[in-house]
Amino acid sequence: MTALAPPMGRRLRWTFIDGLTLVGRELGRVRQEPGEIVGALLFPAIVVVLFGYVLGSAIQVPGGGDYREYLMPGLFSMVTFTALQGVMARTAADASRGVMERFRSMPMARLAVPFGQTGADSLVGLPLLAIMVGTGLLVGWQPHHGLIPTAEAFGLMLLLRYALSWVGVFVGLVVKSEQIVAQVVVPLFLPFTMLSNSFVPTDGMPGWLRFLADWNPVSALTAASRELFGNPGAPSGDVAWPLVHPVTTVLLWSAVLLAVFVPLSLRAYMRRGR
Repeated sequence: MTALAPPMGRRLRWTFIDGLTLVGRELGRVRQEPGEIVGALLFPAIVVVLFGYVLGSAIQVPGGGDYREYLMPGLFSMVTFTALQGVMARTAADASRGVMERFRSMPMARLAVPFGQTGADSLVGLPLLAIMVGTGLLVGWQPHHGLIPTAEAFGLMLLLRYALSWVGVFVGLVVKSEQIVAQVVVPLFLPFTMLSNSFVPTDGMPGWLRFLADWNPVSALTAASRELFGNPGAPSGDVAWPLVHPVTTVLLWSAVLLAVFVPLSLRAYMRRGR
């Protein structure tokens, strides 16, 4: 007789428990690489000083205001998009070293592996964001609209980071090479984060370039954060729809990324080893 499959509730519980176990594995691996931790923690502080003080004196904020207050939401967005790099590298490393095949041979929920990767990245992102917030406060940035809008802004960052981590899992599974990810794929994402309103207004860009920047999800998250924090740089005049409705745009981007890359990542993982 054919064995009956366990009930859906039990399978979900197994997936959740195994996923938590793998989250612990990923966090343990991060703790064993102190150089990577130090670099990740220092990077936000260095970026704040570099852009805030070196370049800030040469850039005019639209509508006036302090450039560092204009800058910080853009840096928050930039750090949010670093989720892609870390998850891609870790997933590709596991795929190239046979770790994924090892997991597939173990009595564990199949879906727990990608859920563990993305869950661990969400937790790793919290101290990075905290370091960035502390550095911003030291250089004069602050939110002006109260606790709830501030929490909403950080909630949007965490939501989009989680959605982006699924993109990273999929790319890491498809590429399967840590070296290719580090040398080819990751550098391709740097222009993507720079082509936005994070550091400078998009008004002075050529029309085609401004279109790409205005519809970039980095710009939407930056504009939403400025709006919720009450920082300078609110869009004015003839601007693209994503910048007029940035919060809605971030929610839509997150939903689309999750709807597309969660099933793609799960399919890519399940097909490994066949």
